[in-house]
Amino acid sequence: MQIKESGEMYLETILLLHKKLSRVRAIDVASELGYSKPSVSRGMSILKREEYIYIEDDGSIKFTDKGREKAESVFERHKVISTFLISIGVDEKTANDDACQIEHIISPVSVNAMKRMLKK
Repeated sequence: MQIKESGEMYLETILLLHKKLSRVRAIDVASELGYSKPSVSRGMSILKREEYIYIEDDGSIKFTDKGREKAESVFERHKVISTFLISIGVDEKTANDDACQIEHIISPVSVNAMKRMLKK
């Protein structure tokens, strides 16, 4: 099953929170994204069912190998897109905001083309 944009957003947010916090819980994700706790709980249930994450007894969210790979892929696309946009003159805030939208729909071909352009 193909993961939806919201699932990718959750995975990327969990990844970024793991870089800042020793333990990530659903409430942390809700706070970071500005979503309601019930919405995040539903999202976590879907990610768990699809085997992207698992929840430990203390409520900590952990990645499966599949989940970590997907989260890192989404984050990589975000970094490439925002860096590319900045390199062509877009301000950093706009580049990051746009990357958040584009990262979910862009093809691997386009991301790879951006990477090649950035290497030049």
